[in-house]
Formats: sequence, C-alpha cells, structure tokens
Amino acid sequence: MTRLAGVDIGTNSVRLLVGDLEGHGRDARVTPIDRRMRITRLGRGVDATRALAPDAIDRTLDVLREYRGVIDDLGAARVRATATSAARDATNRDDFFAAATEALGVRPELLSGEDEAQLSFLGATAGLDAPAPYLVVDIGGGSTEFVVGTQEPEGLCSVDVGCVRVTEQFLYSDPPAPEELSAAVSVVRDQVADVVREIPDIRTAKTLVGLAGTVTTVAAIELGLPEYDGSAIHHFRLTRAAAEDVFRTLALESAAQRRHNPGLEEGRIDVIVGGVLVLVTILRVLGFDEVLVSETDILDGLVRSLAE
Repeated sequence: MTRLAGVDIGTNSVRLLVGDLEGHGRDARVTPIDRRMRITRLGRGVDATRALAPDAIDRTLDVLREYRGVIDDLGAARVRATATSAARDATNRDDFFAAATEALGVRPELLSGEDEAQLSFLGATAGLDAPAPYLVVDIGGGSTEFVVGTQEPEGLCSVDVGCVRVTEQFLYSDPPAPEELSAAVSVVRDQVADVVREIPDIRTAKTLVGLAGTVTTVAAIELGLPEYDGSAIHHFRLTRAAAEDVFRTLALESAAQRRHNPGLEEGRIDVIVGGVLVLVTILRVLGFDEVLVSETDILDGLVRSLAE
C-alpha cells in the first residue's frame, strides 16, 4: 500500500485527493484519506484577456500552500499536480507555474484536453459496476471532456465550453435574459453535435457518467442537501427531468434568490446556470434520460497514474 496525492488546478476550483493505493491498473483500490475542494476562480476573465489575473493567482497559491501542509501531515510518498483549461489558455502560465511549484513543492503539469479526458475516464470507471460502454463527461469551468470506452478510452474529445466560460461569454444579466440563455444553448448544442460527428461511438454508450462540480452540485440541489455529502451524491442517478427542473429554477432566479437553494455552494452561485445549461444540453442532444453522478474523477485518475 502506498499513500499518494493528486492536485487538480482547474478553471473554477482547486482540488486535492490524498489516498492509499493498493495494486495496479484498473484493479487497484484507492482508499481516500482526504478529499477537499476550494473555489479560487483561477480562470476568471481568461477567456477575454488570455491571462491569469493577479488576485486569482494569489487565491490559488494560498490553497496550494494549504494543500502542501495537508500532504506533508498525511505523509504522501508522491504527488502529481496538473493544470487544465485556464492554464492552457493563459499566456502568463509559466509565471504561475513557477510560483505554484514553490508553494506546492512539485511543478504542475499542463494537461491537454485529451490527457485530461483520459485521466477522468480512468478515475471514474475503475471498478464501476454499470452497463458499458461508458460515456464519461467532465464539465469543468473552461472546458468539457467527453470520453467513450469500456476498459480504456476508445474515443475522446475536449471542447471549450464550461460553467465559467459560458457565463462570461453569454450570461450578463441577473437573472440571465431569455435571449442570453438561447444564444448560449445554441452554441453549446453546436459544440456537442460536433463531438458526436468526431466520436460516432458516443451513440453506443449505455451509461452516461457525469463528473465535477456542476454535476455534483445539481445532484446536491435535487437531493436538497443542507451540507455537501459525497456518500449521498456518489452514483446518484440524476434524471434528465430533474436536471431540467433545476435548470429552469436556477435560470429564473437572481443570484440573491439562488443562494438560498440547499446544496448550492456560495462560490458557484454566479456560474451554476452556465454549468447546468451545458449539462441539460448534453442530455438533450445525446438523448440520455439520466446521468450517473460520480465523485471519483480526474483526481482518482491522477493518484492511480502514480502507481503505473
């Protein structure tokens, strides 16, 4: 058994998993010791400026220092840290990586969208007992990854739509105006249609697996959880009808009204409508009646990758 750590530096949040890993490959068992998430919004404004903002960098570095302390206290033998969409798009990412290396003790790797998709698939499907092939969808802040496969990815694609990017590009009003929502749905629908053309095998998938903060938040709202409960959310079957209902409710509310929904974290109030819009559009275009919500994701893939 080896204690390992993974850190995922995303567009909206920074997450940590410290876990004990036994075995190798897909049959390995990961026992979580500490799993945590902080919303730092590293990608705020990157879509327009192509640069990471100083205040967003500072917030993220503070979290990385906190995570370094947790990793040291728990005695992880190895650490793998990765950065995704916001860092991919930012021209000043090398400056951020230098500071992040000092804060965390390891240099973050810049993942391509395809690398991100492979790690998410590994983390979400290892040990999964559900009809295959799987379609794993990871809705992030700046990008969404699609991966289809059974034991290994057989087709994958990353598109530049996510909760932060859709919000910053289309949803200016509070609450969003109907024409803003319509324009966003149209663009996301076209992007998902392009994914189907690129990966025709998506149509053969029997189980849709949804990852990351947007999907788990919609599940938490549907369940009415006053506090986040990963055990209740993991492998919860979120129906398309329920997702559509949550979307209609949140889209009609102002931010001040939205914050009263049980299950909705403070840091997601301004971007959750953009995220749910992506989720329901995927369900509509691909014709799935439900999505299997997964707590295991790219973080678990990162930890598993350290054993290979």
